[in-house]
Amino acid sequence: MTVTLVRDPDEAALVELCALSEEAFPGQPFSMREEVGRPWTRLWVASENSAPRAFLIGWHVADELHILNVATAPSARRRGMADHLLKCAVEYARENHLRLLLLEVRRSNGAAIALYRKHQFSVLGVRKAYYSDNDEDAVEMVLSLDPVTGQVLPRADEPF
Repeated sequence: MTVTLVRDPDEAALVELCALSEEAFPGQPFSMREEVGRPWTRLWVASENSAPRAFLIGWHVADELHILNVATAPSARRRGMADHLLKCAVEYARENHLRLLLLEVRRSNGAAIALYRKHQFSVLGVRKAYYSDNDEDAVEMVLSLDPVTGQVLPRADEPF
């Protein structure tokens, strides 16, 4: 597996990433094409045999990285790709002296919540009925870093 920070994917790569996004999250309203065109977007792609198998996409805004989506092809799940992508995103945050990494995750997605906790994210709050497809709550999570040293700044979890 290789992970690459992709700045400007070509059309063939974009087609593959759009298909991967749809495969990972069928029917979800997410436009890879729209997101990659924004100058503040950061996209990490995990590939096997030159084929994208997982990605993490986020926005680098000021001193924060807002993680929009972490997606893994169903056939490639439980093999550490999302874990590796998160490591790369945290390393990017450290190298760029970012202060916060932020995301939201469906309350029912216990595997993702466990993965984020493994990377020392804590619960910031809950957005009630956030997801329009089923009114499921979103759990907001944050990883706070010292922008100078890159060390994780511990935070207490909010109840959820």
